[in-house]
Amino acid sequence: MVILTLNCGSSSAKYQVYDWDARDILAVGVVEKVTIGGSFISHKVKGREEITIEHDCPTHTDAVDLIIKTLTDGKTGVISDMGLIKAVGHRVVHGGDKFTKSVIVDDAVMATLDEVKDLGPLHNPANIMGIQAAKKVLPNAPHCAIMDTAWHQTMPPESFLYAVPYEWYEKYSVRRYGFHGTSFLYTAKRAAVLLGKDPFQTNLVICHLGNGSSVNAVRNGCSFDTSMGITPLEGLVMGTRSGDTDPAMPFYVMRKAGMSPADMESALNKKSGLLGITGKYTDRRDIQKAKLDGDKRSLLAQDMEAHRVKKYIGAYQAVLGRVDALVFTAGVGEFAWFIREKILDGLEGIGIAYDPEANKTACTRNTETVISGPGSKIPVYIIPTDEELVMTEDAYALMAGNYDVHTKFSYSFQKKDYVNKGRAEGLAEELRKKPELEKYIAKPR
Repeated sequence: MVILTLNCGSSSAKYQVYDWDARDILAVGVVEKVTIGGSFISHKVKGREEITIEHDCPTHTDAVDLIIKTLTDGKTGVISDMGLIKAVGHRVVHGGDKFTKSVIVDDAVMATLDEVKDLGPLHNPANIMGIQAAKKVLPNAPHCAIMDTAWHQTMPPESFLYAVPYEWYEKYSVRRYGFHGTSFLYTAKRAAVLLGKDPFQTNLVICHLGNGSSVNAVRNGCSFDTSMGITPLEGLVMGTRSGDTDPAMPFYVMRKAGMSPADMESALNKKSGLLGITGKYTDRRDIQKAKLDGDKRSLLAQDMEAHRVKKYIGAYQAVLGRVDALVFTAGVGEFAWFIREKILDGLEGIGIAYDPEANKTACTRNTETVISGPGSKIPVYIIPTDEELVMTEDAYALMAGNYDVHTKFSYSFQKKDYVNKGRAEGLAEELRKKPELEKYIAKPR
């Protein structure tokens, strides 16, 4: 049985093919430059070299069709018959407050997603187009919407409400929603396994750091507060997003520069953050290199990013009272040791100490690592996220009819003996090249 997961962005369509019976990934890939010309697919099958095929995709329907053709082709494919795909899981960035868990997509769900698309104008239209395209290509398989916002529906009103006229919440659904929900769900469950604790007796601060970044305070295994807001713009300094600013600042600049609301929205989302400070970089590797070459604005951008994360860690520790672990995840959280270093420096006063050598060595997606120092009262873990596995398991359970909200549902990766086959194979190869990584592998208590 095969489960397909799709993550459609405004100009891309990522996918993963999962063999449910073997509990193994068959293929992964992405179609880039959808709708904008020069489209191509990068396709990686387990045990084979990655291939790239140029193919024009003016619409998301064309992109999904290309994915299916690539997966079923005699030379590039991994499945012989589209009928083997028994369910499709779709990432949906913004579900508003209408969804507390993943759902099978029907006309009512599509109507609701259309209702809340203004809350996620940069993401939801592409997500919706991806679902519509996939339903045309795979009309007989159940299509499941996995909501980024669902995980955060456990937040209390003091966390999710803004101190603005209450009728804005009643009339326009103005509130904090939070994002990166599937990542936080996965890493929260895995952290509980590593700690040897009941997930619903576990308090965590999780830093999902990538091009888009957010921090999550987890109380008793459920989201209690998070840094992103009504949209993914609030919170941390990100690749192109400003994160937290004075709400009056945009009005001031609009008057001074003659900018329209649309101009300002674009500037805060696409021209700010690390790009805004450095003037040219969003990739942390580029920023690190430029900093080492003496670029003062790259140093400033790095300092600002780390400073903002550090503030949220302290704030969420105060809110939670007890923190069982600090977790880093996502591309930057997993690999950018120099960012983690800046974030962790000076946190000894709140019980967090790190091992500099462990921090530099533990840069891998193949295993979970621990980088705490000997005197740390709070363990510091790096847990490579696996959003696709959450999407896959939700889609399968929805199809099988035994799915429920995460407080009443158990995932395979919550088991102490859980093994990701692909990562285990990758780790064995990595350890041959970097044996020193072995001492920092985190093992369940």
